[in-house]
Amino acid sequence: MRSGITRRWLRGNLLITVLLVLLAETMFLYNYTRSYYNSVQQTMYRRFSSVSGQLKMYTGDTVQSTAATRSVALRRMVEQFADKDKYEFMLLDSYGGVIASSSGTNADGIVTGIDFEQAQEASDGLGVAVYRTQSGELVMAACYLVPYAAEDVAAMRLVTSLTLVGAQIKNAIAVSVVIAAVILAFTVMSGLYFIRSIVVPLGQVERTAASIARGELDVRLPVTGNEHDEVDRLRGTINQMAEGLEETEKMKNEFISSVSHELRTPLTSIRGWVETLRTLDDPADENYRKGLEIINNETGRLYNMVEELLDFSRLQNGRIRMDCRPLDLVAELTDAVLFCEARIQREGLVLSYTEPEEMIPVYADPDRLRQVFINIMDNAIKYSAPGGRITVKLWAGEYKAFAEIIDQGRGIPPEDLENVKTKFYKGSNSVRGSGIGLALVDSIMTALDGTMDIKSTLGRGTVVTLGLPLYHKA
Repeated sequence: MRSGITRRWLRGNLLITVLLVLLAETMFLYNYTRSYYNSVQQTMYRRFSSVSGQLKMYTGDTVQSTAATRSVALRRMVEQFADKDKYEFMLLDSYGGVIASSSGTNADGIVTGIDFEQAQEASDGLGVAVYRTQSGELVMAACYLVPYAAEDVAAMRLVTSLTLVGAQIKNAIAVSVVIAAVILAFTVMSGLYFIRSIVVPLGQVERTAASIARGELDVRLPVTGNEHDEVDRLRGTINQMAEGLEETEKMKNEFISSVSHELRTPLTSIRGWVETLRTLDDPADENYRKGLEIINNETGRLYNMVEELLDFSRLQNGRIRMDCRPLDLVAELTDAVLFCEARIQREGLVLSYTEPEEMIPVYADPDRLRQVFINIMDNAIKYSAPGGRITVKLWAGEYKAFAEIIDQGRGIPPEDLENVKTKFYKGSNSVRGSGIGLALVDSIMTALDGTMDIKSTLGRGTVVTLGLPLYHKA
């Protein structure tokens, strides 16, 4: 993981940073060098301007005498030139040849005609050239055409060494390279620190996720509770996932154990009575008839349990089809109450139900709706003690119809109440069953755009309220 993220960072962020630093370095050195060269060039131009100003003041009786006077003045300036250690001052003829120089030589090996040619072509009579002499020294030569007649003197030239300028530029290069190296080093260190701050937590997440995938559902990641930290929120999400999977695994195991027990009880009864019936030859024997009745009841119980499991599986996977149509909710609920009435009486319970006189239209699947009512009343019967009362109410609101089943049974503990609609959940106060009855009811009501609300007081009973939208014919 680390190499992958680091590689992407090197290809992206660091590469762009290096290119930007190189571009800034190049622009800085170019501008720095040009600034020094322009400074030297402007200094020589100012000297030419000073000499031109002096030549303007020389006059004579005739044009020839004035030109001669200027020529003599220029030669004197060359001879008396004070900055010989910095510049070579030359006078040039109309062909670019050296007439006089401040060093007293013809300056062989240190001059070129490029600056003179540029001066002749330039409108301001100025030309400049940077080149290396025969000895390899880098110099700058500036040439200026004399604006006034001065006999054979056609131009002036100043030549200066760029050795000191080169040294300054080298120092600037060294300093800028150090600065660029510091910037790149800081970028690399900060980038690697940032990558480490991401990679290390992601490595923890990866290892924990792998542990969860192997079935180690008790592992957890450390969290700081910082809501602004995306990695910390990811840790919290992984922990929630692990807790959910652990709870689901626990409920699954409890469900398997519960269903195994629920299946074993009727199967044991059936097997026992089958063995008993095999020893009886008289169909008129009371035990024979009793055995057949028990086998029939237990078989029906097994069938209902399997159908409940299959229905829940189909609802969860979206494979069950609702055959909805306009219904009278009063008739559907009354049929379900009549179906459970005999069992309520056998259990020694009292049924209280007053059928509404007017029909209440809803749009639903009659088979699923009947399944919902019977499931809720079956729970009310199972959790009620003999002598208790089961009350069924039905009424229509402005937009919804409501059915309420109230029992006076043992009730649901508060810690179990919020989980009773969760699949496979069996509370501490539960009796026999698969643990998916209420989850199935809730799924059916949701598919019918309805609601199921459960309120319970431990030791006093439970109230289940079912709501369905009223049907209005278009």
